[in-house]
Amino acid sequence: QVQLVESGGGLLHPGGSLRLSCAASGIVFSIYDMGWYRQAPGKQREVVATITRGNATKYADSVKGRFTISRDNAKNTVFLQMNSLKPEDTAVYYCNAKLSVTMRTLDHWGQGTQVTVSS
Repeated sequence: QVQLVESGGGLLHPGGSLRLSCAASGIVFSIYDMGWYRQAPGKQREVVATITRGNATKYADSVKGRFTISRDNAKNTVFLQMNSLKPEDTAVYYCNAKLSVTMRTLDHWGQGTQVTVSS
């Protein structure tokens, strides 16, 4: 059974930092591309950052220079370091694991962790 378990969310003031973690089980973590997505109230889910199995990273323009995605294959964990947080970063953050195989894509999601940035 595949499980992605996020942790590290919370409530903090603008300018603060948080580190989200996503622990994966039930998959061969090292061959998956991993990502962080977020969904704010009343908005669609959007990609925040992704990291391939080869450690290539991509970021949404809104978080470039503030957020850093990384992975530890030995611990089956992906991280999102978030600095200089803004109120507009408030959302539920979801971990995603994706693997393209012949004719289909394996796509797994965590349950989400709430991040609230407010003064």
